[in-house]
Amino acid sequence: MVKLASERRRDGAYDWGIYEDASKEGVFIETFHVDSWLEHMRQHQRVTNADRVLQDAVNRFDPQGDPAVRHLIAARGSEQA
Repeated sequence: MVKLASERRRDGAYDWGIYEDASKEGVFIETFHVDSWLEHMRQHQRVTNADRVLQDAVNRFDPQGDPAVRHLIAARGSEQA
């Protein structure tokens, strides 16, 4: 996972973390932040063969081999709610 953190940061992430779900043993969640949606799209274009091999190895930790991916974007104006 340290290698994955380095890959994410090299590709533009300014924050990275891995968390275990306290309600589901063995379930881990990776998070990382980039400056914009456009920057995230650029990350997809920068994936090297070595990156793909690493990502495939990490994905094998998921029993189905297909971890869920979610894209969350900071809500604007939520302080007025």
